[in-house]
Amino acid sequence: MKLPIVAIVGRPNVGKSTLFNKIAGSRIAIIEDTPGVTRDRLYEEVSYMNKPFYLVDTGGIDLADEKFNDEIKVQAEIAINEADVVIFVVDAKEGITSNDLVVRDILRRSNKKIVVAVNKIDNKDSYDNLYDFYELGFDNYIPISAIHNTGYIELMDEVTSEFKTKEEKEEDPRLKIAIIGRPNVGKSSLTNAILNEERVVVSNVAGTTRDSINTVFKYHDEEFVLIDTAGMRKKGKIYENVEKYSLFRSMASIDKSDICLLVIDAEDGIKEHDKHIAGYAIERGKGLIIVVNKWDAVEDANISEFKKLVRSEFQFATYAPVVFLSALTKKRIHTLMPEVLKVNENINREIKTSVLNEVIEDAYSLNPAPSYKGKRLKIYFVSQTGIKPPKFTFRVNSKGLVHFSYERYLENKLRENFELEGTPIVLKFKNRNGE
Repeated sequence: MKLPIVAIVGRPNVGKSTLFNKIAGSRIAIIEDTPGVTRDRLYEEVSYMNKPFYLVDTGGIDLADEKFNDEIKVQAEIAINEADVVIFVVDAKEGITSNDLVVRDILRRSNKKIVVAVNKIDNKDSYDNLYDFYELGFDNYIPISAIHNTGYIELMDEVTSEFKTKEEKEEDPRLKIAIIGRPNVGKSSLTNAILNEERVVVSNVAGTTRDSINTVFKYHDEEFVLIDTAGMRKKGKIYENVEKYSLFRSMASIDKSDICLLVIDAEDGIKEHDKHIAGYAIERGKGLIIVVNKWDAVEDANISEFKKLVRSEFQFATYAPVVFLSALTKKRIHTLMPEVLKVNENINREIKTSVLNEVIEDAYSLNPAPSYKGKRLKIYFVSQTGIKPPKFTFRVNSKGLVHFSYERYLENKLRENFELEGTPIVLKFKNRNGE
């Protein structure tokens, strides 16, 4: 299920960030920070009335000397190009400003659903100002007050009126592979190399994400779906110039995939944003393979040394296999698909309950949990409760006694004993009484 995208736009000091926090605060699914991953929080996955969507903060739009500065221009463009619905926040007390009119012109060209949130409707006088904003020429105006917490339900009902409620994903047995990464790392070349290597393209199907193409190809007589995020670039360099938005552009493709191929430029080295993108794929429970591209262009190339660097930089994903290749010359391209097949097995791996409990009992005997205020964590039983990625539920005396470091120890023991390369795993702890 591709989640819709809602972008909030507006000039500074109109209450945009307050609204963002209000909507994000009501979310059901909270995206937790993965240890070792930091990033600008431009988005949240939120849910309203069981309708999940992405909420994106585009920053304050302001005029400087009658023209946008470059960064703001990018933010406005992204809101237009990517969002399904735009919430345009204006200030009832100040009325329509020249900034509002410029934003209005951009949004009207977008043909997207625009909901105008007229904020700071705190008394009768400001309510009378609501009608002035009809001059903007949009269809939907909702009076709201961040201070008095009014209008929120009406706003969200309108914003999400055409969104679907959360449902089970439609099962497609074919493995879906997303190629992700920063701009200009060779995603497009890798797409072409995979397809040329296999030589059998079954069909090209337009993807549900704007401008992306899902290509079905065959490898060893089995069909796979390649989700081409490289095809998402629009004309011009708007997205190339602001790297932090490449994560935003990849989110829908990551969501639709089973395994993500994170492409890194061997010449350019590992950047902080490579980690941001990897972190998002892990948060979403996707299999991960790190693909070091342009390897043939590196002088004095040493695979083991570069792999050490990758492990050091991606300490939160030491389980991800690393593949070295050159998409352009197709050198070592043959090493990629075998890794994909292996990771596919692992994201679907199911482990016998008896064997699982044996391993955890041994791990606990070897290193019992530390005591806290005279109490010690006890593990009664563990069972696998899901795949894609593998999920394990532990029945314990008190889940409040589970320390992060001990959870990491249990995860490491599972990885030592079972073939789980390339897949994140989820550990859940429940009290014996079911809570």
